Amino acid sequence: MPEVCPKCGDTHFVQDPDTLDTWFSSALWPFSTLGWPEKTEDLDYFYPTDVLVTGYDIIFFWVIRMIFSGYEQMKEKPFHTVLFHGLVRDAQGRKMSKSLGNGIDPLEIIEKYGADALRLTLITGNAPGNDMRFYYERVEASRNFANKVWNASRFIMMNMDKADEQGAALAVSDMPEGLEPVDRWILSKLNNLTKEATDNMEHYELGIAVQKVYDFIWDEFCDWYIEMVKPRLYNSDDAASRKAALWTLKNVLVGALKLLHPYMPFLTEEIFCTVQSEEDTIMVSSWPVYREAWNFPKEEKDIETIKEAVRGIRNVRTQMNVPPSRKAKVYVVSGDGDIRGTFAEGKLFFASLAYASEVEIREDKQGIEDDAVSVVIAGATLYIPFAELVDIAQETERLKKEEKRLQGELARVNGMLNNEKFISKAPESKIAEEKEKLEKYTQMMEQVKQRLEQLAK
Repeated sequence: MPEVCPKCGDTHFVQDPDTLDTWFSSALWPFSTLGWPEKTEDLDYFYPTDVLVTGYDIIFFWVIRMIFSGYEQMKEKPFHTVLFHGLVRDAQGRKMSKSLGNGIDPLEIIEKYGADALRLTLITGNAPGNDMRFYYERVEASRNFANKVWNASRFIMMNMDKADEQGAALAVSDMPEGLEPVDRWILSKLNNLTKEATDNMEHYELGIAVQKVYDFIWDEFCDWYIEMVKPRLYNSDDAASRKAALWTLKNVLVGALKLLHPYMPFLTEEIFCTVQSEEDTIMVSSWPVYREAWNFPKEEKDIETIKEAVRGIRNVRTQMNVPPSRKAKVYVVSGDGDIRGTFAEGKLFFASLAYASEVEIREDKQGIEDDAVSVVIAGATLYIPFAELVDIAQETERLKKEEKRLQGELARVNGMLNNEKFISKAPESKIAEEKEKLEKYTQMMEQVKQRLEQLAK
């Protein structure tokens, strides 16, 4: 209390009795906004609410006051769950404040990058209660992802338009006849994503859920599936295969947009309303659910085998500085009939992705040049006969590096499986997984050693 008024010199002071901490008025928010103290329809319907989302810095200022005010005035808690998120800090990790002048105007970010990009950035990689640093580069990356989704959608709609009456009949409904293994693979991947992302969201793991959706759209759908079906879309001879590809593209896009919508609402709404006509708006459309009919574990395993082969071929070509424009014949050699069947079914898109002029699938290596470059995957070896582009010493060095890597993997797996503590405490599924890895690496090591012996000759 001051003793003397600096203005008039008076010594008689009375504090205004009609004042209250501002957080106490904020504590009335859960019910005062619904018409309290009147018994309104809104108050009856919306109180208590389900989830409060807030920063951890105002737990004792606001959250606790709302709780005891709710019990006092309404005789019931105001919400069932409180989700505490972290604070957004600047790039140096400092809290944004007026005194530091390090605050960021969200409207400026939205003007430059879009509201969806900002929204995605703030959710991606954000774990409950953990602070995050704000980088413009991350917003730019989110904007690039939005462009990726937009361009993929335009590509799909362009091909649907070209399909004329076929495209118009592609309703989001039951699966058509003639789906190829690669179609079932992407449907199965979307199916699993739906189950996992929904479970993550129900447990408030928003950052984990959106990262899975992000990875699926960018990697599996755009970088792999769309590239895999391009040969079918451009091949007008097989109308049934083309229609199956378009149906799959549309269904997977619609499902992915629904999973992405909570994080990027504007982009997904615009595309959704353009690509389909069965539902008026994505905001009230049905949420995707797991379907047993879309569960294809065999196709998932088969396509992952082909993807591993493509990555191996691309890595080898990159190491030898072979341009994508230079195509070469690819031999797929495997004693496993199932693996040979997998490559036979996917020969059309495998040839395109592996920059192959021709793909020949055989049971043994007989007739293939000894100086052919090899790519070893689980269960098969791929040979590329362009020895004129290959330095034999360089190929030997590459295989020795692979041999050294496999030795490390085998040592690690054997160490775990020979560890009594690991065997006694680890779940059976983990032990089975490590045994499967041991078998895989052992087989790959044998193939690498055989290839080194051949080159040594």
